Amino acid sequence: MTNKNSNWDLSPAPESTGHISLNEHYGIFIDGQFRTPTHGNRFQSINPATGEVLAEITESSADDVDQAVAAARKAFSGEWSKIGGRERGKYLYRLARMLQEKSREFAVIESLDGGKPIRESRDVDVPLAAAHLFYYAGWADKFSYAFPNRQPQPIGVAGQIIPWNFPLLMAAWKIAPALATGNTVVLKPAETTSLTALKLAELIQEAGFPPGVVNVVTGHGDVGAAIVNHDEVDKVAFTGSTEVGKLIQKAIAGTSKRCTLELGGKAANIVFDDAAIDQAVEGIVNGIYFNQGHVCCAGSRLFVQESIHDELIAKLKHRMGTLIVGDPMDKNTDVGAINSREQLATIEQYIEVGKQEGAEFYQTDGELPKEGFWCRPTLFTDVAQSNRIAQEEIFGPVLAVQTFRTVAEVIKKANNTPYGLSAGVWTDKGSKIFNMTAQMKAGVVWANTYNLFDPTSPFGGFKESGFGREGGLHGLSAYLEI
Repeated sequence: MTNKNSNWDLSPAPESTGHISLNEHYGIFIDGQFRTPTHGNRFQSINPATGEVLAEITESSADDVDQAVAAARKAFSGEWSKIGGRERGKYLYRLARMLQEKSREFAVIESLDGGKPIRESRDVDVPLAAAHLFYYAGWADKFSYAFPNRQPQPIGVAGQIIPWNFPLLMAAWKIAPALATGNTVVLKPAETTSLTALKLAELIQEAGFPPGVVNVVTGHGDVGAAIVNHDEVDKVAFTGSTEVGKLIQKAIAGTSKRCTLELGGKAANIVFDDAAIDQAVEGIVNGIYFNQGHVCCAGSRLFVQESIHDELIAKLKHRMGTLIVGDPMDKNTDVGAINSREQLATIEQYIEVGKQEGAEFYQTDGELPKEGFWCRPTLFTDVAQSNRIAQEEIFGPVLAVQTFRTVAEVIKKANNTPYGLSAGVWTDKGSKIFNMTAQMKAGVVWANTYNLFDPTSPFGGFKESGFGREGGLHGLSAYLEI
């Protein structure tokens, strides 16, 4: 879809899908082998852009989780914890290189399964997943430098539960530090986006990892609950909603289990009157419309200094009109399909709430594809601090705009939320950046950019955005007894 009033009509540039290989049915990956589940129940993984069934995925049972945890425990007590950091690093290097070699296939499957534009899968998700594997492979034999005068030891079996917005990246994000530190893993991908995690399991098998080091069990929330509540799981790492994170905390209370939680967000993206406005507009668009807004750290609250509000909003609306919404496999597409029918319904409900609350509604025009799940880039201005669209995580391409006059005012507004995951600041004054970052209750603050990630940089939040850090040196300590 293009804006009818724009001249951005581009010829389709579809990415080929002929080179990918998907099985009709996928089992679960336990002890180095793909297995038939104990009960044989399956559910469909569909392409959200077309409704096409891509594959049938196994619904794991509690018995399957038991087998996966037992395999992980056996591998931890056996070969994996004894081979030494140098050898573990070699396995991770090998996996990273194999992922790079098959990057095109993984990018296509990620877009087919999740609905995100192929440009994002190809240029962001897959390269960053490989970068995390390379980075932690490098750390695997250097713990004496990371933790001087200590003798860190692996925790044991890590139960890892990942979301549907960045399936491959989240898998690598969690597996890499766990394996580098000598732990073993039971991974549960999201039910709507299990394919790239299962394809990664195929690479792990091909790379010759010792059996049981990585195990993948698929299914719905009850499978994740079985992992969290399992007596032989020593560490829980979860990325997902705040509601589920609270349930996990309750479940492990009173146990010795370690835990890291990366939960929801409602990030403030703050633009001062001395900012480069055109640059800021690009950052705003990237902050909220990247991956259809399916980003926990999305810049879903925009704070604009009063004196530049009209100019910035005019430029933002113009830029929104150039965004191409449509086929995720088209290299021209900027905004792909919403991940599921349920998530689309949630987004549409919040849009109606915003209208009812009295905010000024703006949405790009043009026809959407007849099949699949779609939402146009959406903008609300004249938003009050108390509005639900300014307080609650929508997880879609919906931006709520507020104004401010002073630094003190915007800091107070930005911090007035249950979340504390990320934020953005746009200004040409370095002193103002440091002043803002020191006062903002956010785990990550971007300055004059947004949504940039690097494996060397720790990521995590405060308040209801969770606790613990993943990435960087800090990501190692979450998997070690120090």
